[in-house]
Amino acid sequence: MSGFTDTSPDLETYWRSIILFGRNVASYKFALAKSLIELGAREQELIRLEELSEPFARHVCEHLKLNPKQSTAASSKFLDACRAFNTDEISKSDLIAQTTKLGFVNVIDAFHVVNQGEIPKRFFLDERKQNAGIRLTDDFFNMFEEGHAGDLGEEVEARWRLVETAWSLGLSRNLASIQHDEELSLLYAGPAERRVTVTSSRSALNGYQKGRCFYCFDRISVLEGDALLADVDHFFPHVLKAEMSDAHLDGVWNLVLACKDCNRGHDGKFAKLPNLRLLARLHTRNEFLIGSHHPLRETLMSQTGTNEAERKSFLQNQYDRARERLIHTWQPILRAEPVF
Repeated sequence: MSGFTDTSPDLETYWRSIILFGRNVASYKFALAKSLIELGAREQELIRLEELSEPFARHVCEHLKLNPKQSTAASSKFLDACRAFNTDEISKSDLIAQTTKLGFVNVIDAFHVVNQGEIPKRFFLDERKQNAGIRLTDDFFNMFEEGHAGDLGEEVEARWRLVETAWSLGLSRNLASIQHDEELSLLYAGPAERRVTVTSSRSALNGYQKGRCFYCFDRISVLEGDALLADVDHFFPHVLKAEMSDAHLDGVWNLVLACKDCNRGHDGKFAKLPNLRLLARLHTRNEFLIGSHHPLRETLMSQTGTNEAERKSFLQNQYDRARERLIHTWQPILRAEPVF
């Protein structure tokens, strides 16, 4: 997580640090995050465990139907209860009772822990002993005042899909392969003839850019139909693919999210090469990905280098090659303060 919260350490950044950089040994963190967003819309501070259990179990059950592996542990009584509900072996009331008893044993304690320490902001307080539940904080409600719950929810879902896909496919650290479908703006795993769709490219990348255009730092969205919907842009333009086929320009390392003005508006980037200063920004964004857990981490490292020196050298080499071909460079107009 190095550097991620150093610049613009706002509430959204701390939330994203949990989702992107917190430990992934089970999917419970994602189910809890989605449940908090859902229940938080009611503007109710105290949420008792029985109330929290319904959306929490529902999200886990839905994901189990798509991907049977939701934990790195060999067994889980809670996941067994969710599977039993999915096969009509237990009732919904039984599932809620089992979730209340078993589902929150570790996740409530661990939710705010990133890199073995608690982040300086809390989005809920543990009141299981006093009030049999949790209490949402002002920081939680303030985070959604500007109406970004949709984007943050999409990011949680995308991260969940990436992690569970890696578990399900048994992708090793050396073999992980996440690729991009440009036409559909989707990330998928495996070879084209046997590929498994994972999640939206926008939702997977947005958190690492803190919900901002890579070039001008204006607000962007990942929600279809939103006027601020981001473009998925190739930092090194697509026109270079034929001459730089060995560089994997469709790789995650070269994909950034951009507002429409920067990507294809008046005086936009189009097929131009961003200036050298922006190459350093690409490296920073990619290091956020490296600081995250598989599979995006392993995919990026396999494409650009196993250590930071190699990755810097890789980017500079690609830049030198691209400059010979494109000659001219492009620089955006900043529309907001830099956030990374």
